[in-house]
Amino acid sequence: MSAVPRKSPRTVSRKAAPAAEGGAVLADARESTLYVNSVEKALQVMAAFGPQRKQLTLTQIAAHSGMDMSTVQRFTYTLVALNLLRKDANTKLYELSPRMLDFGHQYISANDLVSQAMPFLQHLAMETEAAVNLSILDGTQIVYLQRIVSRYVLSPELIVGTRLPAYCTSSGLAMLAALPPEEAEDILDRSELVKYTRHTVTERGQILARLDTIRELGYAHVEDEMYLGDIAIGVAITNSDKRAVGAINIGVARPQWKGEADKERISSLLIAAGRAISSRQ
Repeated sequence: MSAVPRKSPRTVSRKAAPAAEGGAVLADARESTLYVNSVEKALQVMAAFGPQRKQLTLTQIAAHSGMDMSTVQRFTYTLVALNLLRKDANTKLYELSPRMLDFGHQYISANDLVSQAMPFLQHLAMETEAAVNLSILDGTQIVYLQRIVSRYVLSPELIVGTRLPAYCTSSGLAMLAALPPEEAEDILDRSELVKYTRHTVTERGQILARLDTIRELGYAHVEDEMYLGDIAIGVAITNSDKRAVGAINIGVARPQWKGEADKERISSLLIAAGRAISSRQ
């Protein structure tokens, strides 16, 4: 990704994401005697923080988490004791602790897809001098697992862990096309089809036709749909059952884009890398 978006993607919201993903499944799980409500509440407290809410008071945490002050006080005290939250002694403001990074590091370091794909990502970055990304599909969104940034990238807010909608991103479309059609349609039905720019394709029929084209070509090509000035090509990574388990994509800023020549060269490089990584799954 390479340019600043016209509007902030709603799917990146940390609090909104759980509600949008698997709400019915969560409701069913709550009925089980195995379900631990206190774990959910602790996560609600941590989910109250985000890019626009870096430091919060107890009152603000209560408002964003939907819990009463007494409950919030108990959970913030415990999370501070566990070094997952920090509390400023002077301002009384809370913020996430660096220890939160431990969980992300544990996930990335234990992920076979990341270790298998990394040499290919590095090669692609050297060959193209463009931004190269590895992502997976999680519900209706893609999640960045690795990102090698180009010197031309203008969107530093896109980092490992960033979530974007699948229906209008090259990686997301590539993975949707590699799923059985009924599964891809179900994901689209659960997606909030938002126009992030005037170029974003949100009409369900057009997206489904697009997936057919991607299946024929072997790659997805997106321009200006999430970020104005950004051109991206994505290829799915599949397992032995030919199911999508991830995707790699390359994002090029429009000033550096050389039209059909770049499209042919980058798509060929990505398809070759995607096949090589897929053969290891």
